[in-house]
Amino acid sequence: MLLEEDPSTLIRHTISNFNIAPDKTAVSRVSESLSTLQQARDLRLREAETSLRKLARSLNTLASQHTEITSSHSSTQHASEIARLDTQKFRIAKAASDLEMETERLQAQLAELSGRLQELELQGVDGGGCGEAGGNGGGGAAGGMMMGGSVEDEVLLRLKVYRSLGIEIERDSTDGEFNRVVVRNDRKGDVHVVNIDRKFSRFFYANYFWQSL
Repeated sequence: MLLEEDPSTLIRHTISNFNIAPDKTAVSRVSESLSTLQQARDLRLREAETSLRKLARSLNTLASQHTEITSSHSSTQHASEIARLDTQKFRIAKAASDLEMETERLQAQLAELSGRLQELELQGVDGGGCGEAGGNGGGGAAGGMMMGGSVEDEVLLRLKVYRSLGIEIERDSTDGEFNRVVVRNDRKGDVHVVNIDRKFSRFFYANYFWQSL
């Protein structure tokens, strides 16, 4: 009978009938694959932990900065600053508009004064021509009177131009020299009286008179 044989003999015969080498090789490969996967998993886990720590530090830094900015920021002060900037913006816009209007007014005034100056120059030229024609008909004495009248006309012409600009030049009663100037600014309502001193240049007085206008 089967049970009458030695069990060890039966086991050896049974083992010899099985080929387990391929199975052992497969199990070994699976074990190696599991070990490789575990190492890769541990590596990725360490990298993830490192990234997490970096992100945590960045978060703490940003949170500190946010807290500092929030604590130092005042909504009331911000609104006040916005209102101040808006007011300043409107003032600048108004000043620019006023300057533009003033520029247009001055340009119109300049054109008007240029026309008046041209008209006065034409009047002076016509007066000089008539004097010259009279001189040719009247001889040497009349020619001398013509030359004196031409100079006088030139002076009067300049005085008219200055007066049209708001500048009146007064002559000294003793020596006949022009030594006193009255500058009127009707727009500002200002009147400046200037005594001419020879130690200052004509450019100085011209610049001063122009600024007064």
